Parts: sequence; structure tokens; C-alpha cells
Amino acid sequence: MSPAQETGTYPALVQELADRGLLDARWRQVFEAVPRSQFVPPDVWRQLPDRCEPVVGTDEWLALVNSDEPVVTQLDDGLDDGPGIASCSNSMPSMVARMLGLLGVRDGQRTLEIGTGTGYVAALLSERLGDKRVYSIELDPAIAAQAAEHLAGAGYHPHLRCGDGEEPWPGTGPFDRLIATCALRHVPHTLVRQVRSGGVIVAPLVRDFWSGALVQLYVQDDGTAIGPVCGSAMYMPMRSHRPVAHEIEGNGRARAAGLDPARILDLGFSLYAGARLPGVRVTGGETCEGARVWVSREDGAAATTATGEEVWQYGPGFLWEEIERAWREYDDIGRPAPDQFGLTVTNRGQHVWLRDPHAIIEPSRNQ
Repeated sequence: MSPAQETGTYPALVQELADRGLLDARWRQVFEAVPRSQFVPPDVWRQLPDRCEPVVGTDEWLALVNSDEPVVTQLDDGLDDGPGIASCSNSMPSMVARMLGLLGVRDGQRTLEIGTGTGYVAALLSERLGDKRVYSIELDPAIAAQAAEHLAGAGYHPHLRCGDGEEPWPGTGPFDRLIATCALRHVPHTLVRQVRSGGVIVAPLVRDFWSGALVQLYVQDDGTAIGPVCGSAMYMPMRSHRPVAHEIEGNGRARAAGLDPARILDLGFSLYAGARLPGVRVTGGETCEGARVWVSREDGAAATTATGEEVWQYGPGFLWEEIERAWREYDDIGRPAPDQFGLTVTNRGQHVWLRDPHAIIEPSRNQ
């Protein structure tokens, strides 16, 4: 079966991405030359809000691969009898296009990818830059081997390594661009040091309060990396950056409904509140009526509520009231949009700023 027959409606997907302004003419040629199907294994899952659902049959497989949806390619780090949590995926093509656009690669530039995954992004970069200028590292040996097979089968031979993406790649020298395709709780300065002055880092971040944010950082002459938040980005966290569950203390205490939890899921507020309330973790999502959330902190404090429902609080203090105070602050400063926030990374840590890199809204977080 030829690639064109195998990919079915893939050209229509590329057209859609171009129509949405996510692909310039050069990247459109690249996406057309690299069918996504060549980097998706036979056994995959569709990510639903509460679980991963196996994809059964060729037609369903093709429909998912040719859609603008993520394709889950591994559960539970490859272990048997796990809870069925996605641990590797082929990302949404629109998200891949956005990140590559922000990366701003130019002919002749050397690029490092953190998180090879299925090999799809490495293939796109190889098609754009030439595979000898593309380096990609993957922690999971099974995933790394599968990606190498996918890439070789498609005719690409970038530099591949199985290892920890936080550690420097020996003997490679400075890169012009770095892209992370796994979410980072912080941007390790070891990554910044691998990028030359004037180079660009594009990475999805996940913090306790954040639902996911994409940053575009520019490396300065002094080794600092500074740049804006460029919208939301949902990626699986780097394995060493996964959150640890909080232990909740005490019996629940009810109070009247207050701040609509749907507000908490807004990325602008999440960025602000995450800086003002370090260590407070948020999980939840949208519902037919609005949203339902659960918030917790390492000291055992927690709260949960849904739109229009009473608030239940646990443990020490009044965590929901702290979140409502943060909302009033955010409202008073004009509810800034996500693109008004940014991140600075130094060799001492990193911090979030609002509207200006000097307007820091959180203490520096050590790495």
C-alpha cells in the first residue's frame, strides 16, 4: 500500500492546518512529505476525559490517525496490569504545527528534541533541516527503539539517544533550537546551557495549578532564557517531573457556593494563582453545567466543588478562601490574558512575570 493510500484523508488534515494559519508554505511541504501514519503503531488508544479507549479495526485506526487528535501509543510506561494511564502519544498535529512554528527554525540550524516519542517530530525536523542536523533523546528504551524503527522505515536517520533528557548530550556543542515534547515542571538550566545565545527553546510546562502552558524562551548572552507564554499545551510530564499525590487530612466542612470553579480552569488565572499560591494543586475539568475541581496542598489542606454547588474543605486553613482572594487580585489587575505572562530561567531557578520580565509575581523557584 502506498503512503498516499495508507494515509487516506491525511492531505485534508494538512490543508486544514494550513487554512488555520498553522503552516506556512515550507512547513506545509514538510507535513505533506511526512505522513503521520508512518509513526503510529498498530495498537493505540483514544484519550477520553476519564480513560483511554482501545482503537479497534483499521478504519477506526485510520480515522484517528487522520484527525487532529492525540493518539495514545503507550499505557502505564509499558507495564502490564496498570490503571490504564497514557504515558506516550503522538501529539495533536495542530499542536505539533504550533510548536514548530514557534521554534522558528532556519536552514542549516541544529535542533535538539527532548522526548522522541513515536519519532514523528524528529521526522518533520529531519525533512525540514536534514537529518544530520536533528538530535533527539528518549528515556524509555522500548519507545526509543520503536521510534528508531519508524524513522529508518521512513528514510530518516537523525542522531538518536536513549537517556535522560535533563542531562547534557556529550560532545554535541551548542544547538540553535531546542524543543521539548514532554511537559516540564521547570525548565532545567542544563537544557538552557545546550542552546547558543540567540537560540530558542519551546517547551510545554505543567505546574501544580496550571492546566498546561507553552513557553517560547530566547537565550541571552548571560545564559538566561526569557520569553512569553504562548497559549495552552497539554502534554504528558517528563517522568522525573510527575507530581506526587497529596495526603488529605480531616473531615470535610461544607460552606456555600462561591467562586465558579470554571474560573480556576482559565489559563490566565491559573498562571496568576499558581504564582501566588505555590504548592496548590488543581485537578478537574469542564462539565455540562460548568466545571468540577479538586484542589489540594502538601500540608493536607484541600477543597472540592462544582459549578453551583457548595464547597467542601478539608485539613488546615481555608484553601478555597485563599483561591477566592487570588481571584479578586486577578480581577483587580484586569484579568490579564495568558500571553501577558512570561517565564525567566536562570542558573539559580526560574520565575513567572506579568507584562514585563521585571514584574515578577512569584519567588524564584530553585531547580
